[in-house]
Amino acid sequence: MKHTVLLSCVALALASCASTSDSGATSTTRLEQVELIPRDALFGNPERASVQISHDGRYLSWIAPVDGVMNVWVAPVDDPAAGRPVTGDKARGIRNYFWSYQPDTLLYLRDTGGDEDFHLHSVDVASDQSRDLSPFPKTTARVVAGSPQHPDSLLVGMNDRDTKWHDLYRVDLASGKRSLVERNTTEIATYFVDGDFNLRFATRSRPDGGLDILKRNGERWDKAEEVPFEDVLTTNVLGMTRDGSTLYLSDSRGRDTAAVDAVDSNSGGRKLLAEDARADVQDWLTDPRSGELQAVSVNYLREEWKPLDGTLAADLRTLEAIGPGEIGVNSRTLDDRTWIVTYSAAESPLVYYRYDRTPGAPGKLTKLFSARPALDGKPLAPMWPHEIRSRDGLTLPSYLTLPLHADPDGDGKANVPVPLVLLVHGGPWARDAYGYSGYNQWLANRGYAVLSVNFRGSTGFGKSFTNAGDGQWGAKMHDDLIDAVHWAVKQGVTTADKVAIMGGSYGGYATLAGLTFTPDDFACGVDIVGPSNLNTLLSTVPAYWASFYQQLTRRMGDPATEQGKAWLTERSPLGRVDAISKPLLIGQGANDPRVKQAESDQIVDAMKARNIPVTYVLFPDEGHGFHRPENSKAFNAVAEGFLSTCLGGRAQPIGDDFAGSSIQVPTGADNVPGLAGALQAHKPEVRK
Repeated sequence: MKHTVLLSCVALALASCASTSDSGATSTTRLEQVELIPRDALFGNPERASVQISHDGRYLSWIAPVDGVMNVWVAPVDDPAAGRPVTGDKARGIRNYFWSYQPDTLLYLRDTGGDEDFHLHSVDVASDQSRDLSPFPKTTARVVAGSPQHPDSLLVGMNDRDTKWHDLYRVDLASGKRSLVERNTTEIATYFVDGDFNLRFATRSRPDGGLDILKRNGERWDKAEEVPFEDVLTTNVLGMTRDGSTLYLSDSRGRDTAAVDAVDSNSGGRKLLAEDARADVQDWLTDPRSGELQAVSVNYLREEWKPLDGTLAADLRTLEAIGPGEIGVNSRTLDDRTWIVTYSAAESPLVYYRYDRTPGAPGKLTKLFSARPALDGKPLAPMWPHEIRSRDGLTLPSYLTLPLHADPDGDGKANVPVPLVLLVHGGPWARDAYGYSGYNQWLANRGYAVLSVNFRGSTGFGKSFTNAGDGQWGAKMHDDLIDAVHWAVKQGVTTADKVAIMGGSYGGYATLAGLTFTPDDFACGVDIVGPSNLNTLLSTVPAYWASFYQQLTRRMGDPATEQGKAWLTERSPLGRVDAISKPLLIGQGANDPRVKQAESDQIVDAMKARNIPVTYVLFPDEGHGFHRPENSKAFNAVAEGFLSTCLGGRAQPIGDDFAGSSIQVPTGADNVPGLAGALQAHKPEVRK
């Protein structure tokens, strides 16, 4: 449940006075003066995404549309213009791929209609031959390891024998044949191997919600370390060196934020490599040949990279000089001479660079592609980090995006109050962060301030902050959101009667909680794939979440006990439907394996039985969130009209934004301007 899965017919002047900047130019102080950015530029297919380089440095690759469907493209590294598609998906599209160590061979994962039964496929880019490497029904493949020492194969977990647990196989890339490495009869959650594919370490969940780190001893697994329940979400195995000598841990035991330790695989001796009192280690870079950890990042309000030795210090300085935004490293060649680098800022979508390293000299950056060139020169808005205090004294790292007309001097403070959308992240064991977001830019361009809050239970800020959310669904976690809204009203960002709540997954739950637990605090809500009944949510989680289930029940409530069942019932918005008095829009994927369609159906049916208006949007070819751009655009077109009616922002007409979408509206189409007519003219297109 990582990350938020989301998303206003007239322009409304929300301010009418003009101001003059230092240069003498007139600043934009009226919403209609700001260019309306088309939804297609924000939510349509990116021009290129996930740019990578092959391990041998011969190929450049990316994901780009073919007849509107995202596929993998490959080009000679020195001739990007010669790129050609090497996959032929005509339905859902490909979003996750990577290069193997076998020359000319890349791999990608694809599910069907959002069911998250991801199959692993290989493509030989020289011969265009492709193969399903996990050709079994109802199977989710998990790539465990590849190695340059054994480029012809890789280790893959597959759960075709037991849906709860993944057996470990070695898969030959040329033939597709799999050979059993270990039958997982001891409930192993994850495996860790050296460069020769020798089993070295593993993790296994305990009935108390804690975690054991196991060490291989002959044919059995021995307990090497115990991770208590309170440290599980902040203590992780990052990986190990290819020679198997060192295990890397992100570890919060005996401290609050997760530091990085190097553990000697033989002696168990530990060395502290990096720590930060404000936030957990978030990301890391390892040497592509040895697997040695070279740099880590932490992210409190902004991401900061820290080299662990002198190896990458100069490179990171070169990359950080690109601009004031944030950098990332997408891929590196095996000889480490060439990197693919990303740069973005809140008001700058992702840009890809090639970075050529020269030993003993500064590296060279070459701009390759912009992910969304249609947004070049468009009026995008900055994002401002804030620390908001909760009513009981917690600091809530948060982010505010202001529409340009409300902040004409660009100081991050609203000159006039505007409607606000409280955008709640999913998880809830995830976080919001600084950076470009199509949803923030869309809402700001339509006239809304956007507030994203890391409420208690969010991850990244130490175990105390995360664990403070235990047992607090619809309680203190929700109080944090309300406190942030009150902060925004006090700061003059908005007024108390012009606040909407919107979110996906847990954010969808928060939306339903907002309209049922605290209905007076919101003018309306947009719920995307949010659970309405916590008892049925926990009774229908995917089988392969078995290793995580004890975490869910300890942090939420155990439906197997009377006390837990009562708590889950009390915290479920479904039981408070009578309190709903504000407009509600619900979006759902019919194939969602995490939050089943029944979660939305239940609350829609309950509202209809009480004659409470609701607009329900359903996509028969989507799962947990809307990943097909046609569906994303379609839902956002509905949401835009819905919010304009509720909050008074502006809305681009629906137009042809339903083209290619499978959108259905079982109920409430008349509640959104233009929706009923657009549906009559639309023929749904289901692609799985």
